[in-house]
Amino acid sequence: MSNLTLQGGQTAVITGAGSGFGLELARLAAKKGLNLVLTDVQQDALDEAVAELSATGEQTGTKVAALRGDVSRAEDVQALADLCMERFGAPHIVINNAGVAHGGLIWEHTQRDWEWVLGVNLFGVVHGLRVFTPLMLAAAQKDPAYRGHMVNVASMAGLLNSPNMGAYNVSKHAVVSLSETLYQDLALVTEQVHASVLCPYFVPTGIHMSHRNRPKEMRSEGKPTASQMIAQAMSTKAVTSGKVTASDTAALVFDAIEKGQFYIYTHPQALGMVQTRLEDVVQGRNPTDPFAGKPEIGQQLKTALRDAMKG
Repeated sequence: MSNLTLQGGQTAVITGAGSGFGLELARLAAKKGLNLVLTDVQQDALDEAVAELSATGEQTGTKVAALRGDVSRAEDVQALADLCMERFGAPHIVINNAGVAHGGLIWEHTQRDWEWVLGVNLFGVVHGLRVFTPLMLAAAQKDPAYRGHMVNVASMAGLLNSPNMGAYNVSKHAVVSLSETLYQDLALVTEQVHASVLCPYFVPTGIHMSHRNRPKEMRSEGKPTASQMIAQAMSTKAVTSGKVTASDTAALVFDAIEKGQFYIYTHPQALGMVQTRLEDVVQGRNPTDPFAGKPEIGQQLKTALRDAMKG
């Protein structure tokens, strides 16, 4: 297997590039002199990112192209690919990063909740690989020296099933499955294009505030349920208290690309819980209490939810 060596003049496509992981990935790519094709649903954040990265590019040679878009819309992702091909040709790196978070008891998710979360977290990745993979494979066929790499951003929630986070868990498990299949499918047809999946744990990125960009047509009627408000509060506390930064994560991603590493973890210490879950599966035992290591947190959540259900 021949891996991709990052160098100036290559092109990286990054979704959700206006903040969080996406912005830090773009910053690191710009420092390395890669050309950038960026999208974000938030126009002002995207504009600020383009201005900053273009300034970096004056020193490194990076050129920046950007297009506001919603990755849940197939036509927006296609427009991003068209922009990439027009400005720079086939990309060397595609990072399907855009994501949203939504919690609450799984039966309390509305249809619009499911459509919003799966639309961005799952179909955003589906559209990215469906549109960009053929472009990368075509470039590989034309040029034996071409190397490409796709990174899909999942989560440790794609390997675990924390309670009160149903739609998010489902979407991220799907991204892990999709990415593993992509890796295997690529291996059948080429040695020049590879894939990775990023499974971050709690990293301060602003994802706990993703409802700020939720389209009007995807908003549920009525007020959030008690379980959803509890999930929001717990998510905010967990995410904002993370010690591993989005910048640290970006460095891990580019290091993994150059090494040809598939699984990328920000918190490898969390893999003990993944192992326990897989042992549950293999042994056919009931799911282990996810709060076994921190029973006080589990009791706090249980009490809050039961009190809420009593009204």
